[in-house]
Amino acid sequence: MQIAASQDVPRSRPHIAQADSLSAFQAQVSASFVPLEVTADRGEPFVARLSSAEADDVIFTEVAAKPHLVERTAGTIANGGAGYYKLSLLLSGSSILVQDGREVVMRPGDLSVYDTSRPYSLLFGEDFRNLIMMFPKDRLELPIPLTEQLTAVSLNQQHSALTPVITAFLSQFPAQLSPLTDEVRTKLAHTSLDLLGTLFSSILDADPGQRDPRQLLLQKITKHIDQHLASPTLSPGSIAAAHYISTRHLHALFREADMTVSTWIRERRLERCRADLLDPVLADRTVSSIASRWSFTDAAHFSRLFKTTYGVSPSELRRRG
Repeated sequence: MQIAASQDVPRSRPHIAQADSLSAFQAQVSASFVPLEVTADRGEPFVARLSSAEADDVIFTEVAAKPHLVERTAGTIANGGAGYYKLSLLLSGSSILVQDGREVVMRPGDLSVYDTSRPYSLLFGEDFRNLIMMFPKDRLELPIPLTEQLTAVSLNQQHSALTPVITAFLSQFPAQLSPLTDEVRTKLAHTSLDLLGTLFSSILDADPGQRDPRQLLLQKITKHIDQHLASPTLSPGSIAAAHYISTRHLHALFREADMTVSTWIRERRLERCRADLLDPVLADRTVSSIASRWSFTDAAHFSRLFKTTYGVSPSELRRRG
C-alpha cells in the first residue's frame, strides 16, 4: 500500500499560477505534481498557466502551455513522488506519451494514464491545454499488476462506453471545483475515482482472451472481496471456496501480485472507513459505527491501525475533513 507516497508531494499548491519562463514553469509543475524535468526550444518565448484544485489527496490540474517536453527520469523519481497514477485528458493540441516501451499519440478528448513510479516522457509539439488528475495508486480498488497493463495506452481506444462519460465529467475540472466546499470537493474526488475504477474494470473485462488466466482469476477474486467487504465471515477460506480453488492456490495468486489476501482485505476495509469518515452524509455516525460497518469490531485496535496507515486518527481525519 502506498499511503506514504502522498507525503512526498508538497501539500501546498497554487490555485492558479502563471509562468513566464521555462525555469518558473518547471518549478511549478514539480510542486504541483511530482519532480519532473522540462525542456523546450530556448529560442521561443515560453509562457504557461496552471490551475489546480485538490481534495483528499486527489489533485486536478489544468495546464495551458507552449510546446515542451516533460520527462520523469530515474533521478526525479529518486527525489520523491512515486506511488501515483496520473490520468491525462487532452483538451486541445496534441501530445505523445511514452512509458514502459509503449507509445500513444493523444488528440483532444483522449484519456490516458501513466505511473509516477516509473520513467515516462510527454512531448507536446504545439500549444496545448491538458487536464491531469493525480492520485495515489492504492486509491483504485484494483491490484496494481492489473492496472499497470493500462499505462501509456489510449483509454479511448479500449472501446469502453464509459470513456465519453468520464471525459465529459472530468472536463469541468478544476475550475468548477475551486469555489466548492472541502466536503463537496472530496465527494466529487471520490466519485471520480469510482468512475475511473469502473472504467479500468470494464476495459480489463473486455478482452479476456488475450490475458493471463491467473490475472483474470485475481481480478474476479478482488471483485468478490469488494462485494463482501462488510461481511465478518470474509476470509481466505470463504474466498477460496467461492472460486472453487484451494487456499494455497489463493495465497499463491496474491503472492505473485506482491501482496497477501489478509492485507488486501484490511486495506480495502480501511479505505472504505476513510471514505465514510469524510462523507458529509455520514457525519452523524460515530467512528465506532463506521468501523463496525466494515467489520472492525475492536474500536481501539481500529483506531491504532487507522493511525498507523494514514498518519492521523479516525477522529482527527473527520475534524480535518
